[in-house]
Amino acid sequence: MKTAIKVQNLSKAYQLGQIGTGTISNDLARWYASVRGKEDPFLKIGETNDQNTKSKTDIVWSLKDINFEIEQGDAVGIIGRNGAGKSTLLKILSKITAPTTGKISGRGRIASLLEVGTGFHPELSGRENIFLNGAILGMRKKEIQRKLDEIVDFAGIERYIDTPVKRYSSGMYVRLAFAVAAHLESEILIVDEVLAVGDAEFQKKCLGKMNDVSKGEGRTVLFVSHNMNSIQKLCTSAILLNSGKMTYNGSVNKAIDNYLAVSKASESIYNIQLPNNASELQGYATQLRIEDVNGNLVMEIPVGMPWQIAVEFTITKPVKHFIIAIGITNSKEVNICTSWSKEQDFEIGKYTAVFKETTLILASDTYLLTVGLSSYERSIHYLENVASFTVSDTLYPQIDKSIIRTTGTGLLLNPMNINILKRDFDN
Repeated sequence: MKTAIKVQNLSKAYQLGQIGTGTISNDLARWYASVRGKEDPFLKIGETNDQNTKSKTDIVWSLKDINFEIEQGDAVGIIGRNGAGKSTLLKILSKITAPTTGKISGRGRIASLLEVGTGFHPELSGRENIFLNGAILGMRKKEIQRKLDEIVDFAGIERYIDTPVKRYSSGMYVRLAFAVAAHLESEILIVDEVLAVGDAEFQKKCLGKMNDVSKGEGRTVLFVSHNMNSIQKLCTSAILLNSGKMTYNGSVNKAIDNYLAVSKASESIYNIQLPNNASELQGYATQLRIEDVNGNLVMEIPVGMPWQIAVEFTITKPVKHFIIAIGITNSKEVNICTSWSKEQDFEIGKYTAVFKETTLILASDTYLLTVGLSSYERSIHYLENVASFTVSDTLYPQIDKSIIRTTGTGLLLNPMNINILKRDFDN
């Protein structure tokens, strides 16, 4: 197989705050070093791009020492958390920005779709922008004309093809942009997660086209997405980025497992900020965790699998007839389930309330959690939409969809479905 893209020791540094060395002579020295292909003589030692920590220097490495090869005809997924360096990598591969160190080699024309309207001129019509994009890719006018009808038909905007694109909606923009990138005869297609702008039907259509481009036409596809199901369906291999470093390159399923393992600790624990009047309250919640039934943290719950929610809370003053309740709402703001604990008297201490669900089967969606602590129906600490979790059929796509019972608008009440355990106050 021929190598389509080869990346060697690729790094990209960005300077925070003011850009420049401070003097004209040093700026000229920096420019002269770049012309000669030398490293920036004024580049300081930087930090990895961890957005959760405060920077100690004014240099961060968005990418650091990236090495990989992609064969012609491969469909490669690039995954990672926000800020991992995915979009920076695609911009370098698309030659929109230059690397700080390292080099890229490859063969073939590159068509990239990195954001809505990439490469479009707002004053030109959709038809004129198709020819503009083709010219940028180095295609002849006859080649573009041969593909024109196919592009317009795929985008589904024939009525507006001679209207300036500045009047297009974001959905129309991305429809035309993807149709141009996928149909013009480039050897490499690079697609960032802009497909989320389109509707569900068009996303499915795009995935089918990218699959045809890769497997049917033998063209190379690089695809960035947070939708692991799409990555599994389309890609033959995957690259995992974390804080600018490549931590895995290989099997799609293994890359997804590693991604979920890296993410679940940070995205499955919600530390709750204490209210300003915490000292005056009888109690308050301190932490919420999304777990499997064995108590292991999970970021994504497979459809049909049992799960549980653990809430840590503190009682600061003795309270009678105490109840903790948990509400679950889907992405359409429909209340799916409300559960509460048995009414009890509580002494000062730290407690864990566990809502374990083995029979409620949720549809694939993102759900919001609301937690309430109360006594005699008087609210003690109320937290609306304090956390979220995702239910997905990515890991178990063969699940029988007929068993899903929570796609309607009915409210399911689970009285006394929360068990509370007392913990050592010092733990």
